[in-house]
Amino acid sequence: MTRLFNDPADFADEMVDGFVAANQSRVRKVHGGVARSTTSPEGTVALVVGGGSGHYPAFGGLVGHGLAAGAAMGNLFASPSAQQVTAVAKASEHGGGVLLSYGNYAGDVLNFDAAARALADSGIEVRTVRVTDDVASAPSSEAHKRRGIAGDLCVFKVAGAAAERGDDLDTVTAIATRANDRTRSFGVAFSGCSLPGADEPLFTVPEGRMAIGMGIHGERGIAEADVPTADGLADLLVDKLLTELPETVDAHAGQRVVPILNGLGSVKYEELFVVFNAVQRKLTAAGVVVVEPEVGELVTSFDMAGVSLTLFWLDDELEHLWAAPADSPAYRKGGAVPQEQVAPETLAADEQAPITPGTEASQASAARVAAAITAIRVTIDDHADELGRIDAVAGDGDHGIGMQRGSTAADRAAQDAAARGAGAGSVLAIAGDAWSDKAGGTSGAIWGAALEALGRVFGDDQRPSAATVAQAVHAAVEAVLAFGAVPGDKTMVDAIVPFDQVVTDRVAAGDDLVSAWSAASAAATAAADATADLLPKMGRARTHGEDAVGTPDAGAISFALITAAVLSTVSVPA
Repeated sequence: MTRLFNDPADFADEMVDGFVAANQSRVRKVHGGVARSTTSPEGTVALVVGGGSGHYPAFGGLVGHGLAAGAAMGNLFASPSAQQVTAVAKASEHGGGVLLSYGNYAGDVLNFDAAARALADSGIEVRTVRVTDDVASAPSSEAHKRRGIAGDLCVFKVAGAAAERGDDLDTVTAIATRANDRTRSFGVAFSGCSLPGADEPLFTVPEGRMAIGMGIHGERGIAEADVPTADGLADLLVDKLLTELPETVDAHAGQRVVPILNGLGSVKYEELFVVFNAVQRKLTAAGVVVVEPEVGELVTSFDMAGVSLTLFWLDDELEHLWAAPADSPAYRKGGAVPQEQVAPETLAADEQAPITPGTEASQASAARVAAAITAIRVTIDDHADELGRIDAVAGDGDHGIGMQRGSTAADRAAQDAAARGAGAGSVLAIAGDAWSDKAGGTSGAIWGAALEALGRVFGDDQRPSAATVAQAVHAAVEAVLAFGAVPGDKTMVDAIVPFDQVVTDRVAAGDDLVSAWSAASAAATAAADATADLLPKMGRARTHGEDAVGTPDAGAISFALITAAVLSTVSVPA
């Protein structure tokens, strides 16, 4: 279990602060993560990587000469927000465009894609390469659905080297894409990992057994087997990956490959070396030429006891780039490269969002909105542990912490905006931006979009009527549906759609807002409970969805809890 922490909700922020303090010669803190503290030639490409915290040395540990220019670092096992990615990219770029590269997870895709649009809108040329190396997460016919694990290092290393030698953005992107296409990974776990403050690991493995094909966020494996010998594990990993040769690789003797034996958190280096001895022998016997292998902790999962093997199949150019010098806090290759420090700067404090004062009527409504968001924060605080437990059944267990961080930030922002005279619409929009920024992940993006849509309909001029509230709820539902889920996918959508239908129908029938909201909240609660019978079809849980049957969806449950909390403020006389 994770033993050393203060407030679990602050763990990621405090970790970043400590990491920067220990590596000031290579990295500096920026909003959303870290960037190089050394200069880069003007006009070169900036490789910006990122993902959730809990995987060190990924992602901040790979920022430095010959590797990434910056890393967006999200909450524990949650993607960084679009705001974080955008801020890190702007702090890291130096005129040659930005390549965003990250593991292929739903939350990362949502937020990095939103950041790419924001960067393009600001005049920065941007490209994206998603890492999809994990062969256990989807069949080869659906390789685009595979998630990224330790193969991140292969893609980041060669892309960073190409950027360092001065290649243009399209060339660096093509090299990163080729590296991803030629990288395959497969892993096992002997025990699960525990998030800070959690009493139980995200999953358990029976004594003497191992989970096969697990992910790096505590996702369960796709099968179990007895724990083999070190040689037996090497046989399993190598045999699987040799049946997964990339289409661009010729299966002939003399093919050159970089093997990476990666420890996931608590397997000792000595054990890894014993396993790698057998990996090397087996690859050599297969006629493969091993080139500059890596053994160690490179992409981890907190304290998970596990091992993954990555095979990165080389061509001449990729081999040259793999061997190029690199100097980051956690990964170094070749001789030291003299680097000039950037000028010291003070990290700007969070800026207050500009306020256009609302009318007197809208300001009165804004106070009610702010009270509702406080009620949301309180109910999420009360249920955060339970939401995390539900999410851990088939997911990564981060839903409670993510919702807690998001609602806390939204509450703080809403109170400030209301106190400065904002109307109801602006309070909702500002709260949504704060929620998505601080929470990150898929849920952060979704709640940010929902609150922004509510605020857009509310506006800052009038006190919203029951009909306006119903219209705003429908706009929020449309914003949520735009993320791609549909009823039956076992997501928040399964609760929010019936809530919308009941609010709309009851208001149209002439019910007052309290009655309509109460009925809709009951419908949402029933629908959320009913998700226990569904198989998940979206996100990380889809690879082992049978584990989730019998447990409701955490996102649907949190939405139902929020509707009940808001009802208490709707019911209070104005």
